[in-house]
Amino acid sequence: MKYTKDNLTRVNNDVNGNPRYVIHFLALLTDQEKSGNSLGDLSGRYDLAVKKAKKLFGGKRFHNKQYGGGIVFQSYEPAYELALINAIHASE
Repeated sequence: MKYTKDNLTRVNNDVNGNPRYVIHFLALLTDQEKSGNSLGDLSGRYDLAVKKAKKLFGGKRFHNKQYGGGIVFQSYEPAYELALINAIHASE
């Protein structure tokens, strides 16, 4: 799957007025990393995705009732972050 700006969810700006976007954590995992059936594995996969996001583009956990399992990042043009996500999946 190729990720585009349509896969991002725009959320409210941060306190400094910078635009923020949220993407689901599974978008950052390869197919091998997504495999696993137990609930304990789910939290481990979420932690792995958060670590990847932080290292790649400064992403953070997004805690919100409307969007569960999200990773938020701030960007005026999210094309760079989307290119990194697509590169993860191209390397599979």
